[in-house]
Amino acid sequence: MEKSVALVLSSGGARGLAHIGVIQELEKQGFCITSVAGTSIGSWIGGMYAMGQLDYFTESVCSLNRMEILSLMNFTLNTHGVLSAERAFRKMEREIPDVLIEDLSIPYVAMATDLVNKKEVAFTSGSLYKAIRASIAIPAIITSVQEHDRVLVDGGILNPLPIKQVYRNPGDILVAVNLYGPDDEREKQKSLNGSIFNGTLHNIQDKASMIEKITKPSDGNRQSLNYISIFKEMVGLVLQSNVENALDMYQPDITIHISKDSAKSFDFHKAEELIEKGRIEARKSIALYEESGILHQNFAFHHRSDN
Repeated sequence: MEKSVALVLSSGGARGLAHIGVIQELEKQGFCITSVAGTSIGSWIGGMYAMGQLDYFTESVCSLNRMEILSLMNFTLNTHGVLSAERAFRKMEREIPDVLIEDLSIPYVAMATDLVNKKEVAFTSGSLYKAIRASIAIPAIITSVQEHDRVLVDGGILNPLPIKQVYRNPGDILVAVNLYGPDDEREKQKSLNGSIFNGTLHNIQDKASMIEKITKPSDGNRQSLNYISIFKEMVGLVLQSNVENALDMYQPDITIHISKDSAKSFDFHKAEELIEKGRIEARKSIALYEESGILHQNFAFHHRSDN
């Protein structure tokens, strides 16, 4: 029996390289990915997969060192961000030509946020690279995509895990990858109920960390809690709560948690480590899913026998 999957990939910066390992493990275990939806780094990895270019992309990103990664993100004085991703996308398009989303082999959705009209934008047609470029544009950091009456930025602001938007065939297994997972295994079993917060930017944590190092008291007292560290913790809770609310609402068949502490937003030089992390966590979650299926079948068998 074919195990078809509707795959949802969350935002989360460089941690999203774990998405590659998840995809590799799903395919290794006989799952067939029939659709994919992603936000930010999730849209990028998902797009490469839908193009049939994930292996090439993986080989390329694993070959880059820290300096080469920085060289692909040129600094700019643009009022919409201090980094431009245009150099990286020009390089990618030379190696892997752009395609139309509607021509991909499987249904694909990339999420962005329209700052002008204050709403989500789901890309389901048009240039794949334009969709990815808009989805990864972290406001004030990576320059936005501007068109007509829209300013498009990182989809993670409003929708870090686009479960609702993924296309599902009848019988598809819904698989979601959460890049905001906790470290403690026991915490992974808990669900957060309700949130009064709206989405925000995954990179704020890294910016806060950098400022915190600069402003840390000279006495080195690690117990001191200044306003920067409080803000950092609050943002972490907001993001985790938003993703957990989506998971609680849509109840994926398989949820794969990648710790939010696995890497910072621009740690792309940790590619091999993060990809392996994705494989390991996918393996664990798939095993739990299959184990629960066996238990359900045994319960149904015994229930019929008793009757």
